[in-house]
Amino acid sequence: MAPYIQARNVVLTFRPKNRDPVTALQGLNLEVGHGEFLSLVGPSGCGKSTFLNVLLGLLRPDQGELQLGGKKITGPGYERAMVFQEFGLLPWRTVLANIELGLEIKGVPGSIRRERAGELINLVGLRGFEHHYPHELSGGMKQRVGLARALATDPEVLLMDEPFAALDAQTRDLMQTELLQIWDRTKKTVIFVTHSIEEAAYLSDRVVVITSRPGRAKKVLDIKLPRPRDYEMRLSPEFNDIKADIWHSLKEELVSRGAGNGR
Repeated sequence: MAPYIQARNVVLTFRPKNRDPVTALQGLNLEVGHGEFLSLVGPSGCGKSTFLNVLLGLLRPDQGELQLGGKKITGPGYERAMVFQEFGLLPWRTVLANIELGLEIKGVPGSIRRERAGELINLVGLRGFEHHYPHELSGGMKQRVGLARALATDPEVLLMDEPFAALDAQTRDLMQTELLQIWDRTKKTVIFVTHSIEEAAYLSDRVVVITSRPGRAKKVLDIKLPRPRDYEMRLSPEFNDIKADIWHSLKEELVSRGAGNGR
């Protein structure tokens, strides 16, 4: 079966005015299956977030090609949605109105928007908070709104850029479990960027280690742990072996090339 997402020899260089060019991605190759949960880990500044923006269609590579479902990615599309670390909610809109935003932009009638948003509010566990504003929500609740907003247009692919990094440890653990439950129900293809080795190992079907800048795929690890997964699984020897394997591959980059700076 052909991969659902393909990145072939992707090269991208930033050329800021009055500064030296910075090559963020250099010959990055990656394949993602339909419905797969794949995580990217790597040193800071290695191009993980840049790659998500290329997949989203906000950046165009200088060389190489990206395909989704056999078609070249040339710009943004409703089949892809991003969940950001900073939540990105509009403070003047309620939970319901924030979730409706993408549907509103698409011109979906109000009654259908509200019905769809209501379904997603139930899915992410925010029933009763429909008319609250972002400043009235906890960090975990804001991230649930961001996830529901991304799901509202029914994308095939969820791109998640360190979505839980700003949360406290307990909320982060809870959101990871809830994300897996939502992923199991919706069968979306997920590409998840994180600095947490444990998070990547717990969530993913596969973990890709990205080299120091310029980024490319260094190693792909299959996470052969049974699903559904629970917190107790993290205490198993098998889980610790997987974490150690990821860490050793990542440590080589940190030691031999440095963590790098930038995007």
